[in-house]
Amino acid sequence: MLEARFTIEHQAGLQARPAALFVQVASRFVSRIWVAKGLKKVNAKSIMGVMSLGVRQGDEVTIIIEGEDESKAMSAIQRLIASNFSDVPHNNASS
Repeated sequence: MLEARFTIEHQAGLQARPAALFVQVASRFVSRIWVAKGLKKVNAKSIMGVMSLGVRQGDEVTIIIEGEDESKAMSAIQRLIASNFSDVPHNNASS
């Protein structure tokens, strides 16, 4: 299991387009992926779940990943967040 904290810098937080991109990247992997804010933890592959967290610019989230491709999944999510949701990683599950 991998766990990492990230600060979301995008002006829209994890709403609308950034949330959709986040879910798109998470869904490429077979690992179970969760995103948590405060005491609430949701499936990172669910757009409604991710948006229900109400993540705003400057909020910190915790990403928790468990499964056979967890390292690749964490790298892809880390790149997406570091790029401020401008760089959507290609399917790295088969790399």
